Amino acid sequence: MKTTKLLLGALCGLVVPAMPVLAGEPDANVLYNHHCAICHGVSRLGGIGPALLPDNLSRLKRAEAVEVIRDGRAATQMPGYGELLGEAEIAALAEWIYEPPEVEPSWSDADILASHVVSHAYGTLPDEPVFEVEDLKNLFIVVEIGDHHVSLLDGDRFERITRFPSRYALHGGPKYTPDGRYVFFGSRDGWVTKYDIYNLEVTAEVRAGINMRNIAVSADGNYVLAGNYLPHTLVLLDARNLELIASIPVEGLNGETSRVSAVYTAPPRNSFVAALRDIPEVWEIRWPEERAEGDEALVGDFALHRMEAPDYLDDFFFDMEYRYLVGAARGGKGGQVFDMDEEVKVADLPLEGMPHLGAGITWELDGRRVMAMPHIDKGQVSVFDMTDWSLITHIETDGPGFFMRSHENSPYAWVDVFFGPNHDRIHVIDKQSLEIVETLIPEPGKTAAHVEFDRRGETLLLSVWDDDGYLLWLDANTLEELGRMPMKRPSGKYNVWNKTQYEEGTSH
Repeated sequence: MKTTKLLLGALCGLVVPAMPVLAGEPDANVLYNHHCAICHGVSRLGGIGPALLPDNLSRLKRAEAVEVIRDGRAATQMPGYGELLGEAEIAALAEWIYEPPEVEPSWSDADILASHVVSHAYGTLPDEPVFEVEDLKNLFIVVEIGDHHVSLLDGDRFERITRFPSRYALHGGPKYTPDGRYVFFGSRDGWVTKYDIYNLEVTAEVRAGINMRNIAVSADGNYVLAGNYLPHTLVLLDARNLELIASIPVEGLNGETSRVSAVYTAPPRNSFVAALRDIPEVWEIRWPEERAEGDEALVGDFALHRMEAPDYLDDFFFDMEYRYLVGAARGGKGGQVFDMDEEVKVADLPLEGMPHLGAGITWELDGRRVMAMPHIDKGQVSVFDMTDWSLITHIETDGPGFFMRSHENSPYAWVDVFFGPNHDRIHVIDKQSLEIVETLIPEPGKTAAHVEFDRRGETLLLSVWDDDGYLLWLDANTLEELGRMPMKRPSGKYNVWNKTQYEEGTSH
């Protein structure tokens, strides 16, 4: 029996004695409490390490979980247990963390308040950047999911300004304040992090939930809204120091509670919009005008407006004016176009299966505005006329896609084929002919995904999404490679100008 070895608890700086291996089947609960709870929490809610609950682990395959437990995770504080635990014990632990807990965990206002940390109070850091660049609005934030880091890049010289560690499994994309100085990150574990780009410092953090989908920042930069899967809440924060304003239970008119699939900022409406997974409603949180008829008081000047939807809608696309909402339920039958002013469905879209509306983009074609989005379950990009919501065409691709991007100044739209055997390809679509004019394979066998343009639409970044991956820097017109930067599974890239100006070729 392995009774004499010691495990260095790298996450906590503690030395944990090895537990004697007993006869019979391994008891995963006992193993967890002895080896894992000190860093991942006694209820698997997370602590120094991430939460180990089924929904929080959706990005990690079970076979990968076995490898992480056995070998640890490079460039993180997760140690390997291969010399301490047997294969059966490791397998039992990996299986157990994917099982729901017997009692559903909770996360109260008291928990949120207890998690709150302010490293640099709002207004205490200098207002001038500590670095020099040509254009502060042409910076990129790059999320590197392979080792949970973030890079800040100069978009003119293609140079890294800094690189810093992030929370585990950032999700839903970083969000900037309107001036581009601050960026907010949301993690799958519910952490909201505020980062001062000018000073290269994390200024505040708070844990808004156990399993969080994404965050949104108000158009004026004053508020942050977090949408949770667990618990079923929306959490409203003051953007200055991430102080709690309100935790809003998500309960429908039918009395059912719901997970929040996503939250969005609707700048022209001075509001947030929430997509709900389990109830047929669309929620709009408005401020600071007087409450309209039918609005429910929330807190202070904030009011909740409920719109009964014709179906469950948990994936959204908005027109440029944020009057029309296009919604679909994952795995549902077709899309719904919803007039948010009149609160009525105005059209159905033939979008069977799993269109990725959240990756939708829009552009001008023959004097009319069109929208296009990939499908997660089929090799197809659908293009619709937004004047009457009629189908223009389905563009056949080499596989199901996840991300689609363009820019107002670019003649091309880019779409990956993220799922399936051809994931190393990315298509370039002519926005006027609606034909694929080029298919790139940057690195055979390695996933190519997620394009983001610079602020002028002249150059772009493309990820080779692999542990030995990199960023490609391409000329947006000639498609010529301009350079590359090694990174460990770079995923999303977010240009300050495009995101703060709601550029038509990027998702919002």
